[in-house]
Amino acid sequence: MKFVISTAFAALIAAAPVAAHYGMIIPSTPMLAQEDGRSVDLAISFSHPFEEAGMILERPEAFTVTHEGEATDLLGALEEATIMGETGYTLSHTLDRPGTHIFAMTPVPYWEPAEDAFIQHFTKTYVSAYGDDEGWDAELGLRTEIVPLSKPFGLWEGNVFQGIVMLEGEAVPYAEIEVEFYNEGQQTAAPSELMITQTIKADENGVFTYATPSAGWWGFAALNTAPETMAFEGEEKAVELGAVIWVHFEEWISQ
Repeated sequence: MKFVISTAFAALIAAAPVAAHYGMIIPSTPMLAQEDGRSVDLAISFSHPFEEAGMILERPEAFTVTHEGEATDLLGALEEATIMGETGYTLSHTLDRPGTHIFAMTPVPYWEPAEDAFIQHFTKTYVSAYGDDEGWDAELGLRTEIVPLSKPFGLWEGNVFQGIVMLEGEAVPYAEIEVEFYNEGQQTAAPSELMITQTIKADENGVFTYATPSAGWWGFAALNTAPETMAFEGEEKAVELGAVIWVHFEEWISQ
């Protein structure tokens, strides 16, 4: 197994506090309508979304789409591409049936020297097809995941998003969740580095709530430490397990 860190990222962490990492699955649309055609394009990366700073993403261990409880393996369809300046993947996938299609990635564990630990983010994004939202609250049974309590698409900016943090099939009380905006095109600036990644906590039932200030893609990453370790250069290191979900909020349009 190969573990890499880009020169650009090394410079970034040398100049600033450690930024949050996110597995990212960003589709061309979160709600595919009949007039949009029958396929959705996906950009898959491991990045710092607010800064648009890419990191090298090795070919994932798994990449699937789930619809009506049936998972389809899409790993072989991923095409290597440059995303935010680093290696990522793209995919164009046909949605042949109405309803919610859930794209999910299990990446290779990534060695992060700044945290002296491995990182593995189980990432998913929900896309509805043809005006049908059936299945928007589906749980995939990933090792760790955020199960939506709010529809993960069709939300207005300013709406709240709620989810339950799950680890090994159980809710995680008081889980810590990092929240970050995909600042595509650097459309906004943070008044403080503390505002780039916001941190919230779930309640005693593993439920969290967050209201976004603007439209666009928002990433939620619930972080927990795995019970096992992994070896790196002869030493056993901790493994951070991230449950990541990407949720799109629409711009409020006044008549």
